[in-house]
Amino acid sequence: MKIAVVGASGYAGGELLRLLSGHPEFEISYVAAGSNAGELISNLHPQLTNFLGRKFEATNVEMINKCQLVFIALPHGESAKLISQVGKSVKIVDLGADFRLQNSEAWKKYYGGEHAGSWVYGLPELVDHKEISKSTQVANPGCYATAIALSVAPVLSIIDSEDIVIVAASGTTGAGRSAKVNLIGSEVMNNLTSYKFGGVHQHTPEIEEVLSNVGRKDVKISFTPILAPMPRGILATVTAKITTKSSAESVRELFSNYYKNSKFVTLLPVGSMPMTSSVLGSNNVQIQVAIDEHVGRVVISTAIDNLGKGAAGQAIQNANLMCGFAEDTGLQILGVK
Repeated sequence: MKIAVVGASGYAGGELLRLLSGHPEFEISYVAAGSNAGELISNLHPQLTNFLGRKFEATNVEMINKCQLVFIALPHGESAKLISQVGKSVKIVDLGADFRLQNSEAWKKYYGGEHAGSWVYGLPELVDHKEISKSTQVANPGCYATAIALSVAPVLSIIDSEDIVIVAASGTTGAGRSAKVNLIGSEVMNNLTSYKFGGVHQHTPEIEEVLSNVGRKDVKISFTPILAPMPRGILATVTAKITTKSSAESVRELFSNYYKNSKFVTLLPVGSMPMTSSVLGSNNVQIQVAIDEHVGRVVISTAIDNLGKGAAGQAIQNANLMCGFAEDTGLQILGVK
């Protein structure tokens, strides 16, 4: 299949190119980056030596429409401007937020501007594969939303769904490639800091929506994100009040059963903890769970690569389903550590 990557100069775009280079069914025929058009791909992504001599092209809808599948990795608000011009026969996976939310008021509150609408939400572990497979337009989840939703979904039946507290740390690539003073090396190194403090992070309504849909009840979260001094990875710690008498063993069984058919989610053995380095460069998810008996809360620790399962890897997982391939095609990659 001929595919396109639009917005390929960013971190998620570069990871798409890396992963797609080893995909047996997808041929990268068009690589676009509007602001970097004409520049060598290897100048921005020096790891991609298979693209030596190849340049980013300008964003051109005619070129997109020559492809069977397009990955759009543009800043929020940009993909919605393109969609009306893309042919109906072209399958689309959008890595931005434009079509993730069902609630237009939540969009206006957290993102601003007009709501573009909603597509099938592409979190295959929580959304029926049939829904994704029959869709031509899929909204790829946010990185934090992926880690947190996967942490909470298996225990929705035994917790107070309106008393969920999350603290999650992310690497700097989660903020995108645009230059920002607070992201330069001398600011980030040897430093941890919270940001978007006080429940204002834009993934909040996304997490609440997907979990409300899964659990069929209202979900409310208190979410504090942390900027970590590392390029990539997310480590999420989630706690929730237990409302149904549960043992550590029964809670582990909930996770084991929930993800028994997952190709990417691993519940670690007791005593092992998720590490961001263990999922680096992969589409994999590591989870550990415990009960804090002192306060009657379940505690879940989850690690993903924000550019892998949190972006490019999951986008390819969705595309595989949309195109009739096994969901792990081209993604059988282990973490680094």
